[in-house]
Amino acid sequence: MMDSVFKHKGYLGSIEYDDRDKILHGRVLGISDVISYEGDSVAELEGGFRDALESYFEGCKEVGKQPEKPFSGKFTVRVPSGLHAEMALKAKDSGKSLNAWVVDVLAQAAGHEAR
Repeated sequence: MMDSVFKHKGYLGSIEYDDRDKILHGRVLGISDVISYEGDSVAELEGGFRDALESYFEGCKEVGKQPEKPFSGKFTVRVPSGLHAEMALKAKDSGKSLNAWVVDVLAQAAGHEAR
C-alpha cells in the first residue's frame, strides 16, 4: 500500500511498528544499502527517515561514491516459455513491443495510467 511509506527525493521508506519493543521503525526501500531509522511518533519517524537519507547522501559524498538510485526501472522476470510466447503474440496483436505491452499490463494491474 503506497500510503504507508515516506517519500523524499525519489526514495521510499517503510513505516513499521514493533509491538514487542513498542517502537516505530523503518528502512529505505529499493536499494541494497541498508538505511534504517526509528522514532516515537510518526512525525519523528518521518524526520528520522529524512535525516537518515541526508546522512547517507553526505556519507556517499565524503567517500566519493554515488548514492544508490532506488527503483532503476529495470527488473528481470522469469516466466514459463508458453506464457512468454502468449505474451509476445498479444503484444504483436496490439501493435506494441513486448516490453511496451508488459509495461501497460503492469501499470493497469498497479492502478496507474499506461505510459
